[in-house]
Amino acid sequence: MTSIRPVFYVSDGTGITAETIGHSLLTQFSGFQFLTDRLAFVDDVDKAREAAGRIHAAGVLHGVRPIVVNSCVDPQLSLTLAESGALMLDVFAPFIEPLERELEQPRQSRVGQAHGMVDFETYHRRINAMNYSLSHDDGVALDYDEADVVLVGVSRAGKTPTCVYLALHYGIKAANYPLTDGDLESDRLPPRLKPYRRKLFGLTIDPERLQQIRQERRPDSRYARLDTCRREVQAAEAMFSLERIPTLSTTHTSIEEISGKVLSTLGLQREMF
Repeated sequence: MTSIRPVFYVSDGTGITAETIGHSLLTQFSGFQFLTDRLAFVDDVDKAREAAGRIHAAGVLHGVRPIVVNSCVDPQLSLTLAESGALMLDVFAPFIEPLERELEQPRQSRVGQAHGMVDFETYHRRINAMNYSLSHDDGVALDYDEADVVLVGVSRAGKTPTCVYLALHYGIKAANYPLTDGDLESDRLPPRLKPYRRKLFGLTIDPERLQQIRQERRPDSRYARLDTCRREVQAAEAMFSLERIPTLSTTHTSIEEISGKVLSTLGLQREMF
């Protein structure tokens, strides 16, 4: 039986850092249903107290100690959050003391200070990459000249969330192309993809997992039938193999791991934000 555990990503900013690190940690554990919630812009004591109340209530509701992944820089906010009784995982704690020793000065815990380090040119590249990925999602636009990578796979194999992650975290212009029934009738690349062969990366998935995902989206449809999923996955994998397209299964792989594999395989430069 799967155990339920409430998890909160709390930050005085957007919470993306806490959520990214927290998700990477949680993927190392199986047998749990993690109920996650991001509490952003907790930047004063009143908001921290309100957040602590929500966290405590979740613990009472589920009868377990909540987990908090915290990236608030003000120690007072962290102390207030700890009143919830949750397990507190401070994103910065393992690094602050060694840095203080090395730099020979104490940290300056000012809320929002980290956001002042934003490189706006880099920020705009990330936004442009995000806009590109959204406008080239699911085969909406097929002009891939500006794309850094084009993810290819059957419907619901994980293409869209990976594209969004690549854009938000690395400024990568990632498009995705869903293989249709017509495409899968041949074991060769669709003609519209051939000019972009060097940009292609295939995503595949176990048919049983694909069936579960599609069943949630379109219950009891032909689209969600297991035999349909098996046929589509088998045809897609045969195409990737014959065309020598680098491929990765998303079945048990996190978005972070998928993105890292895409970047390293295609030799794309990472631009962390």
